[in-house]
Amino acid sequence: MSRTLHLNAFLMSTGHHEASWRLPESDPLAATDIEHFKALARTAERGTFDSLFLADGPVLWGDVAQRPAGVIEPLTLLTVLAAATEHIGLIATASTTYNSPYNLARRFSSLDHVSAGRAGWNIVTTAGPAAARNFGLDDAPAHAQRYERAAEFTEVVKKLWDSWEDDVYVGDKKLGVWGDQRKIHPPRHQGTYFSVEGALNVPRSPQGYPLLVQAGSSEDGKDFAARYAEAVFTAQQTLAEARSFYADLKARTLAAGRDPEGVKILPGLVPVIGSTEAEARLRDAQLEELITYEHGRRTLSELLQIPLDQLDLDSRLPENLPPPELINGAQSRYELVVELARRDKLTVRELIGRLGGGRGHRTFAGTPEQVADEIELWFTGGAADGFNIMPPVLPSGLEVFVDEVVPILRRRGLFRTAYVPGETLRARYGLPRPDATRSASKRTDIDTRTGSKS
Repeated sequence: MSRTLHLNAFLMSTGHHEASWRLPESDPLAATDIEHFKALARTAERGTFDSLFLADGPVLWGDVAQRPAGVIEPLTLLTVLAAATEHIGLIATASTTYNSPYNLARRFSSLDHVSAGRAGWNIVTTAGPAAARNFGLDDAPAHAQRYERAAEFTEVVKKLWDSWEDDVYVGDKKLGVWGDQRKIHPPRHQGTYFSVEGALNVPRSPQGYPLLVQAGSSEDGKDFAARYAEAVFTAQQTLAEARSFYADLKARTLAAGRDPEGVKILPGLVPVIGSTEAEARLRDAQLEELITYEHGRRTLSELLQIPLDQLDLDSRLPENLPPPELINGAQSRYELVVELARRDKLTVRELIGRLGGGRGHRTFAGTPEQVADEIELWFTGGAADGFNIMPPVLPSGLEVFVDEVVPILRRRGLFRTAYVPGETLRARYGLPRPDATRSASKRTDIDTRTGSKS
């Protein structure tokens, strides 16, 4: 078939279900166990996944009494995983709200060199006062302002990645000329949020740019994705919602002057797999029984930005919730959770149970064949270009997906059976390598050797 299914493995310590650490098989200290992540990366690579992904944020998540807390900084961890694997892409989250463009461009370019062209950047803005206070602020910037900053941040990072042309190196030992200074193009950027003068101090990386990923589904988030994203991690609960999001984002991408095929949409899927449907549902129920509901209630109170005493476990959500546009946080996740609760008439207790597996991403319990059916339905039905696979329990959830679901997808001709040797992550997603000279031609730079314009 002409389209290729894309699969990304979203790795999170003991798994995406918040109670996964309480299972007998789980290691509560997995989040800082390098060997654990090496094994997961190799399992995903055995399944010929396009990429693996590590989330991140500059704040301690949740309550350490309730679930494992603390993570290794993702670019550091991905550098280790680059040496432990050969083919799989390596994507990390990095915030535009609490980073500087120069340092972030340097770190991702370095990872791209270390991995021989397998790096990806999940571009996010960071909401909430907890993170803001870690950087001397009382609260995060407003939602629209965070996306304005993110757009300028991304533009500066791209200028930095383009500041070296591919053929800078000369290597003339007799003349003592290592490189061609005329092919270095300092950004000399002066903008609303950033001032960045000099060229990057890392040569242009194998991909030119790492794969650009985005994960916000608010109106601002979708507009940002249409301008910059090459892959989008998103969360939808129903096929109809996924089709609507897919069509909307592809249309926005076209309106932004880009090829809609240049952005791959990957909804999150939390697959609970059993040898029978009854076994899968039993596993799902067993995990739900381990949820600490008071912890879930506090988390929901923070997401909805309402007092805790308004959330009675055995009642439905209050009718007078604030409108999404007044939420200075994860607006798209807020809307998804409220819509889920309203549509399925869930009590707060039931809602917490539904969110425990994937924080709003779709949980599907079934046999390997049923999981493959669901993936095929969304992929061929105008709802997805692939999936962000979020195993509820690790390592077992990833192992059973690779060993039992991937072979079905391969037999149906939906998924690759092997990697292309030496293929970069961008190439795997069907994307061209950016041309640095095209970007450089838009700027007038001064040749530092002669003082002439180049």
